Amino acid sequence: MTGSANKSSYREKRLKAKEICCHCCGKKPPFCWKCKCGFSICQDCMQENAWSLSCNGITWQCPDCGKQNELGNQ
Repeated sequence: MTGSANKSSYREKRLKAKEICCHCCGKKPPFCWKCKCGFSICQDCMQENAWSLSCNGITWQCPDCGKQNELGNQ
């Protein structure tokens, strides 16, 4: 008999699915910028690579698909 104690709850599965790791450093920070193509980058890596990802400080260009994404809450 398989017990339900080994199964994850719906909430645990949902939170686990939301865990996103940075594609640059591989860590799982609490916040990442995400592109619709699936690429994500953490704040530390964004600061290190801002010179190559953003030319205006308002948007950043995804290195995978080339799409422009916003940096702030605008």
